[in-house]
Amino acid sequence: MTDAERIAAASATVWQAFKATAAANPDNVFLCIPRGEGRAYAPDGLELTYAEAHAEAARRAAVFRAKGYGPGHRVALALENRPDHFLTQLALYAVGACQVPVNPDYKDHELDYLLEHSEADLALSLPHNMGWLRRAADARGIPSGEISELSEIPDAPRLTSGETGRQTEAALIYTSGTTGRPKGCILDHEYHFAVGLWYAKLGGRLTLNHGAERLFVPLPVFHVNAGINTLTAVILTANCLILPDRFHAETWWRDLAETRATGMHYLGVIPPILLKKPEAPEERAHQVKFGLGAGLDPAIHQAFETRFGIPMVEVWGMTETGRFLADNHEPRRSDTRAFGKPFAEMEAKVVDENNVELPRGEAGELVVRARGADPRNGFFRGYLKNPAETEKVWRGGWFHTGDVVTMDEDDMLYFVERRKNIIRRSGENVSAAEVENALIDHPAIDGVAVIGVVDELRDEEIMACVVTPGPRDRAVAQGMLAHVRDRLAYYKWPAWVAFVDHLPRTGTEKVRKGLIFPEHEDPRAAPGVFDLRDLKKRSV
Repeated sequence: MTDAERIAAASATVWQAFKATAAANPDNVFLCIPRGEGRAYAPDGLELTYAEAHAEAARRAAVFRAKGYGPGHRVALALENRPDHFLTQLALYAVGACQVPVNPDYKDHELDYLLEHSEADLALSLPHNMGWLRRAADARGIPSGEISELSEIPDAPRLTSGETGRQTEAALIYTSGTTGRPKGCILDHEYHFAVGLWYAKLGGRLTLNHGAERLFVPLPVFHVNAGINTLTAVILTANCLILPDRFHAETWWRDLAETRATGMHYLGVIPPILLKKPEAPEERAHQVKFGLGAGLDPAIHQAFETRFGIPMVEVWGMTETGRFLADNHEPRRSDTRAFGKPFAEMEAKVVDENNVELPRGEAGELVVRARGADPRNGFFRGYLKNPAETEKVWRGGWFHTGDVVTMDEDDMLYFVERRKNIIRRSGENVSAAEVENALIDHPAIDGVAVIGVVDELRDEEIMACVVTPGPRDRAVAQGMLAHVRDRLAYYKWPAWVAFVDHLPRTGTEKVRKGLIFPEHEDPRAAPGVFDLRDLKKRSV
């Protein structure tokens, strides 16, 4: 049994595991923040040891406990990629409460939906975004406060009692769905341990040595990759999580070298950006042993590895599944879309629309489940307030991923496309239905269908295909983008607007998106299409 397995076996919650690791490895660095000139926090960088982080998280836990927060409470955290997030998350785990991380790019109505749907009992933010959070919280009658004034938060809105353990709800993570509204995935401590142990035991190119790794993760903490999976893995292995506020191409190699990173996580958008930069000596001054991510184009995979000296390991996973598949053993299939094989704890197969397993090499839907008596062991507990959708994705005793893949004779899986009505932009899942709902009441639009189109940097971009009886020029297209600016987070805005004569439909009036443009034609090059990518920028 490894050290990680022993800690997990002896712990009922992630907080207990963190406490055990801090006691055994007090001087190991738990959290590292790269330096950032002009940044509002830690401009010179910051390192917190396990002992320091434990002391601060315990202090925050004492405040929550004194205020009456515990099992059954949900606390929304709008704390961005800062140490405050993890320290508060661990404090909530210590008292048995549940964290609900908030995307800081949410518009007011998106935040309102999250607070209402999650039934949050408290909302916490940083000082600079308190006004944004409080508007939504006050409208819902939810207590709110600044994390810098934690001792001043209101008492818990209700009394709770009960023991905490593996099945205690720990996190509520919102992920986009095809109905236009994000779904709340309920994650318990069992989920945390399952994915953390899996990462710790992967081996091969993704080997994590106890107390020796420093993982650079430029991904948002409101996603499971940074906020759940990697966090739990580093706790179980007494390692360090390096947390930049976001991806910075200009300082990427400097940050990797200065933080002594031994591993890095990436989105598909990151490698092509780095490859386009001029060669510089600093790009080979790092100590990185592997990159872990998804969406790296096979056309540049080997070129990246050759230039920068980093094996890039493609993985597949979902918020719902926790554990992920990885092409982490040599020989890796870097010239393909391979992402791993089924393993000892997870089964996988490829099925048709009738759930019949397909022959090797034939494309179909990927379905997965845990091995053993309980096929849902280590997966999410379900979608909050949506048992029908939970059972739908678990039909036949397998979790239906919505991803189209193939499997070869050696059990290797290869990604083909996404069946779900989801657009994957720079690591963000965007619901096409949500964008359609935001556009449909524009006065110039008679009909709209939103699709994903290829983007060389962002994997996919968003195209709105609209039917309009009026003018079809760039000014009208820009007006449609302006229409959603205050309704959607910036990454959900249409980057392309295509004016079409009609939207092909089925007999039940569902839009047949695959027939809007001729097969094998690039929609971006079609007549009546306007490129608005230059207007799609995050507000400062």
